[in-house]
Amino acid sequence: MSEHKKSYVFGPVPSRRLGRSLGLDLVPYKTCSYDCIYCQIGRTTDKTAQRREYMPVDEVLMQVDEHLEKHDKPDVITLSGSGEPTLHSGFGRIISTIKKMTDVPVAVLTNGGLLYDPEVLESLLAADIVIPNLDAGSPQLFEAINRPAAEIDFDAMVDGLASFSRQFEGRLSLEVFLLGGMNAIAGEVRKIASIVKDCGIREVELNTVTRPPSEDFAMSVSRQKMEELAGLFGPAARVIADFQARSDVPVTPEVSEEEIIGLLSRRPCTLEDVSGGLNIHRNEALKYLEVLEARKMIKSVKQGDQVYYESIADRE
Repeated sequence: MSEHKKSYVFGPVPSRRLGRSLGLDLVPYKTCSYDCIYCQIGRTTDKTAQRREYMPVDEVLMQVDEHLEKHDKPDVITLSGSGEPTLHSGFGRIISTIKKMTDVPVAVLTNGGLLYDPEVLESLLAADIVIPNLDAGSPQLFEAINRPAAEIDFDAMVDGLASFSRQFEGRLSLEVFLLGGMNAIAGEVRKIASIVKDCGIREVELNTVTRPPSEDFAMSVSRQKMEELAGLFGPAARVIADFQARSDVPVTPEVSEEEIIGLLSRRPCTLEDVSGGLNIHRNEALKYLEVLEARKMIKSVKQGDQVYYESIADRE
């Protein structure tokens, strides 16, 4: 891919829940309807609930087709990246066209804030997997944790989630992001669990801060505490496990610096993330990372006992 051509496809990314996930980035950095305090890609610079065709649909689809022709099949194709994918007015067409190209499942990682919009809801029904968020059981915590766009009302968001849950025939997995001193409290988790029950959602995944968050006061929760809180949900919630690289995928002979920077510009990654996601040997990944860090194109950040690498190149 030429240097002047913007890439809307990145990865595959090593996902703890989806395996090797080929990402599609449909909005500019960082365009989102929320400004979550725990976001791993930084603070929202364009907070909006207004939908439009941010990226050209035909170009996105062409890049997906090119990638599928040249590379090993990923486990899933995921609409995610630099912001909220449902803000793209053509994401429904992107999903339906990809499903005609390949049998690889299509997933959407969404904050769920726009599910009150009938057009968003209808478009999402075409996906195979949808993973929305619900991090609060009250409007007050919703404002404190997710910091939504002014147009997004907590009750309307919950109603949209419930409506989608009733209609969706694919895999719906609700992510609840637990934060120390905020919602990782039994009383607050019970409020979220009550909404989950009312919405008829059967799969819940608990997550917490593992990568550097957008706000320093977004505190992680221990695995033991998360396991305890998981028991408060009607459907047994699970704590998301660490990504395990597949042994049956052939090792990629080489990758480009552009691919690694493209991956790190969408999310901070450990050495193992880069190695597992792009299917290169650990030593080869380390060589690339050391060179890019020496050239000040990426930086390393310590979070807990892990070292994450992230891009410091200009955001597109």
